[in-house]
Amino acid sequence: MSAKTADERSPSGHPARARRLLTLALAPLLVAQGRRVRARTPRLPEPPGARHGECGAGPPLAVMFVGDSSIAGVGVATQDEALLGRTLARLEANRRVRYRLVARTGWTTEQAFARLGEIATERFDFAVTGLGVNDVTSRVPLALWLGRQRALRERLVSRFGVTRVVVSGLPPMAEFPALPQPLRGWLGGIADELDRALERDVATDPRAVFVPLRRFSERATMAADGFHPGPTLYDEWAARVAEGVLWRAPEA
Repeated sequence: MSAKTADERSPSGHPARARRLLTLALAPLLVAQGRRVRARTPRLPEPPGARHGECGAGPPLAVMFVGDSSIAGVGVATQDEALLGRTLARLEANRRVRYRLVARTGWTTEQAFARLGEIATERFDFAVTGLGVNDVTSRVPLALWLGRQRALRERLVSRFGVTRVVVSGLPPMAEFPALPQPLRGWLGGIADELDRALERDVATDPRAVFVPLRRFSERATMAADGFHPGPTLYDEWAARVAEGVLWRAPEA
């Protein structure tokens, strides 16, 4: 199957044209459901806690976290329970870790890319990214989104000296309790398509490693808003991220 054909087809094998026709047919309902979800879903804050600093002991390791509300830790009470804190808890056991969190609720890949061009440069060994849900809800086309993901990785390498980018995939939006059907299935199909395409793209990038956000344990539950990870889900995600960072982590 050619790359063009793969990108134009949905995960179920149906042509993208069929999805477009279905979208047109369901558009009024999808728009109405989207408005209700935004109005009714609790808006959880980004948790308090240090967004930059150092911890641990051992050979030095510098890690930057870049992303949207999930990278920012929405869904838990403190950064210690979020992806940042749970990842640092694993890395600091054997490394002296310098870290920085660059994440905001609502960011698309394009917005995160722009922010990385504005902040002061620092050298980091690794970057951890988590972006895509807001691109899905903004209906960013697949090819454009993949290009922005590549540009983001290139900026991390060229501007911050990153040697490896740990790229988190998209979560299974078809399982988000906050979303009613058919909106849940519609957004879930788009998210799955972007996720699979990102995994294939990262596989061709020697500077990156893909971390899937699929198939977590039954104990990994979501936050009260039904849209963000809860503490156990963040902890399992962090285990995957730490594995990606420690694989070929540079020694002092």
